[in-house]
Amino acid sequence: MHAPVICSIVVLLYGATPALAQDRMPPIPPDKLTEAQRKAVDEFRTARSAEISGPFVPLSRSPEVLTRARALSDYLRYRSVLPPRLSEFVILITARAWTQNYEWNAHEPLARQAGLQVAVIKAIADGRRPDNMADDEEILFSFCDELRRNQSVSDATYARAVTKFGEQGVIDTVGLVGYYTLIAMVLNTARTPLPGGASPALTSFPR
Repeated sequence: MHAPVICSIVVLLYGATPALAQDRMPPIPPDKLTEAQRKAVDEFRTARSAEISGPFVPLSRSPEVLTRARALSDYLRYRSVLPPRLSEFVILITARAWTQNYEWNAHEPLARQAGLQVAVIKAIADGRRPDNMADDEEILFSFCDELRRNQSVSDATYARAVTKFGEQGVIDTVGLVGYYTLIAMVLNTARTPLPGGASPALTSFPR
């Protein structure tokens, strides 16, 4: 192969990399916000006592979706009937399914702080069914795995989940999977970068 051809290939490969990593929907400058966007951002600040970041930046393009997604997040994160160890467990399972590193980067430390075992977290990151899960974790893992793989849940798995968590717990679990799937899709579409130069912990599954 001639040198000019090799050089062209190298340029194409390296030239394509920044485009792949490009943040498609970066923060909107304050003076460019529409009235509806500004109202949604102000409501976010009031509710969270924080600036919008991560998935809420691309969501600000649709202010009504931003506001409603934030409200759902407020319930699922802080008032779900599942304790933090289990809600974060479900979030990590969902982040792994979508190879969503921003989601994983945000919630992996929270899962550890909530008491989820490091070995369980590592197995999820590796795409494996964890060994030695607690009984409630094993039920949730089977539930989430079936829901993702089969787009349904077997009678046996459903019965175990209802017995352990009640019907509200089952719906809260489905809500967590659905909401964090939405957030993963938003982040993957927008190519939102990891904060502060953090390194991605997840690699894509072979296709």
